[in-house]
Amino acid sequence: MIQARCRFCSAPLSRVLVDLGLSPVSNSFLKEEQLGTAEPRFPLKTFVCEECFLVQIEPFGKPEEIFDDYVYFSSYSQSWLAHAKQYAETITKKLSLGADSLVVEIASNDGYLLQYFRGLDIPVLGVEPAHTVAKAAEAKGIPTWQRFFGVETANKLAAEGKQADLLIGNNVLAHVPDLNDFVAGLAIALKPRGTITMEFPHLMQMIENTQFDTIYHEHYSYLSLVAVQRVFAAHGLTVYDVEEIPTHGGSLRIHAGHATAFASPSTRVMKLLEIERAKGYECAAAYEGFAAKVDRIRADLLRFLHEAKSERKKVAGYGAAAKGNTLLNYCAVGSDLIAFVADANPHKQSLFLPGSHIPVAAPERIFAEQPDYVLILPWNLTDEISSQLKHIRDWGGRFVTAVPALRIF
Repeated sequence: MIQARCRFCSAPLSRVLVDLGLSPVSNSFLKEEQLGTAEPRFPLKTFVCEECFLVQIEPFGKPEEIFDDYVYFSSYSQSWLAHAKQYAETITKKLSLGADSLVVEIASNDGYLLQYFRGLDIPVLGVEPAHTVAKAAEAKGIPTWQRFFGVETANKLAAEGKQADLLIGNNVLAHVPDLNDFVAGLAIALKPRGTITMEFPHLMQMIENTQFDTIYHEHYSYLSLVAVQRVFAAHGLTVYDVEEIPTHGGSLRIHAGHATAFASPSTRVMKLLEIERAKGYECAAAYEGFAAKVDRIRADLLRFLHEAKSERKKVAGYGAAAKGNTLLNYCAVGSDLIAFVADANPHKQSLFLPGSHIPVAAPERIFAEQPDYVLILPWNLTDEISSQLKHIRDWGGRFVTAVPALRIF
């Protein structure tokens, strides 16, 4: 058996953070006629590199297979749209972007973010590999290259005079199997004094709040500032500022640029690096005990679901999110315990969740069937979802979240 190696530094990987067993790809939803066929499952084992401390899963399959019929559309979350709009307005002022600037977003999805820059009369370009969402972006008038990003695409951008004044990647850095090719591409696609901003879930939050359901096959890496700074520096880029933001249960937004243009990191960078190091993210200490906490979450959720079933209570889910599929598959939950999962995205409705085969329905089904409990799977959107579904209280319905601990409210 060939030993796995770190996707950044190539060191052998032996320290396991958590092993979630075999799981289908989280966004590989099924049609009804596919339910009787064998469903491919892949290992979901997370390693800690003991040389560079990049946390990662082993690569599997081909990225093209994940994004072939992609059904995640960013624009179906109102809170995410509000986050995107605020960012666009703030960074435009900070960098003095205008009609002579170019904003390029990598993994631009359905144009959820670039539409706000276009509304400010700033030229934009999206780079998006999934044809489903790229087509939606084009329909909004967002010019989009349908391709994966890396050195090859970056060279093409540079050759066509499309280097970016602002190069954005929201929740894409974790999705990259060839991390060195991707970050090297960032350096090529960026103007000499341009700025990169990247948002990604913060490893420290994942560990401290047992957010194990953010582990799925699209997420190849789980990122600390310590590791990201090291990766960017290897490709001539400096992380010169960082913001801690609340999205996805706690994320970082880094600001980076060519090392020749940005020599000194801010006090915020230095402070967060100091915190991570003090908490052991450059040694084994921070990673001990995580798997045991994951097992407790599984035990608590299964106990709740089986008790609800024995009491003839109906449980529905809300949010057919990738993190929910990790949770349901690790806990081996099926339609015998959760009747259906509602989701506002029509591209997911009438399909079935991978692995668990729970049907996905429109949100109206919740009000038609009046379940006793609604399990909110994307717990990071609990406030938004519980507000949208507040009328379940009219029939005595209650909400449930499982991460970081079971909560019924």
